[in-house]
Amino acid sequence: MATLFDINLFALFGQLLIGLINGSFYALLALGLAIIFGLLKIINFSQGALYMLGAFAAWMGMQYLGISYWWSLLLVPIAVAVIGIIMERFLVRPIAGEDHLYSLLLTFGIALVLQGLFTHWYGSSGLSYPIPAELKGGTRLPFMYLPNYRAWIIVCSLLVCTGTWFMIEKTKLGAYLRAGTENPQLMQAFGINVPLIVTLTFGFGVGLAGLAGVLAAPVYSVSPEMGSSILIVVFAIVVIGGMGSIGGAIITGLGMGVVEGLTKYFYPEASNTVIFLVMVIVLLVKPAGLFGKEA
Repeated sequence: MATLFDINLFALFGQLLIGLINGSFYALLALGLAIIFGLLKIINFSQGALYMLGAFAAWMGMQYLGISYWWSLLLVPIAVAVIGIIMERFLVRPIAGEDHLYSLLLTFGIALVLQGLFTHWYGSSGLSYPIPAELKGGTRLPFMYLPNYRAWIIVCSLLVCTGTWFMIEKTKLGAYLRAGTENPQLMQAFGINVPLIVTLTFGFGVGLAGLAGVLAAPVYSVSPEMGSSILIVVFAIVVIGGMGSIGGAIITGLGMGVVEGLTKYFYPEASNTVIFLVMVIVLLVKPAGLFGKEA
């Protein structure tokens, strides 16, 4: 356990970098969950499996079709979004009027099916995905070595999260999305196709998981379990930030990644539980979450 008197700045900033990278993935996945729950009131427990699907799609595209990383970064989120649209249209929509527990159980079942299929096809061992040549290497800073691909993950995540927040909160399209889910009868009276808005919103939310999967493929081994290991942490982050809070999901995702990184340096034994400890404290003090609104 490190103390304030024997801090190794090189190791400390290294852990902060790892925390920011993890936080970037947390933010993307939590943002997708917050969009789907905040706008559609659907608890999507398949988000982790779709994150895994995005990583596998990038790997299969490279392995079987010779698709480069950059094309995967564009095509895989669209493909995962299309799968999400099909899910919403034929599986989620029929139970849309039921209790939230039904959507949770349904999407959890979908996640188990996807994980089981990929375990059967590829086994449980991880598969490697190379870092693109343009992002190999790194920059040596006075206090740490910054790999180019790690920096790219952080920048890309920040751009996508900020752009998504701006679109939903500050544009006319975002206003239509919010109004269409809060008062669908009124929007339909104005000629807005609310079911289409719901379907596209769900697709966009799971498309963010696909994007996170492509970004994660060169960093982590591509395996069927990679989604289940991160999902519970992401749900805890969504609860901390406030269920349905778009900005809260982004800020809390990045913040909890940094907290986790600091904990790994100062007290490694608690690094796997610190996020859940924060969740418990937040729920006791502010049950709606840090950025959530009381029901």
